Amino acid sequence: MSNQSPNDARVIPLRPHAARPAGAPPRQGPQVPTTKEPLWRDLVGDVLRRERLAQERTLKDVADEARISMPYLSEVERGRKEASSEVLAAAAHALGLNLGDLLTRAHGELTRLTSRHPAGRRRGVATPSHDGMCLAA
Repeated sequence: MSNQSPNDARVIPLRPHAARPAGAPPRQGPQVPTTKEPLWRDLVGDVLRRERLAQERTLKDVADEARISMPYLSEVERGRKEASSEVLAAAAHALGLNLGDLLTRAHGELTRLTSRHPAGRRRGVATPSHDGMCLAA
């Protein structure tokens, strides 16, 4: 009989540890990039906040015009909430933007932050990325 109580879980490894040579470091999973890609909600929130501040408007003013609660709009601006498209459109309209403008600006930020190309790249010109091998028949 086991010394474990009935509610304790027992871990049974799928691969025995003996398969790894003694003293060998544990296996690592795939390498994860050290820099994280920004979250969409952070980018959209940054755009909303920058536009509001550029217009020298208060959070309360924009929230009232958008018919959104001030604490919720604050959370959206800080990237803490995933706002619905209706909420984003209302906030954008309150700032004199349409939803397309807001999303285009957020996309521009995403492109700027994640681009692997030098800053001197010409805007609007598509430059194909060839990171791997290309085989042609």
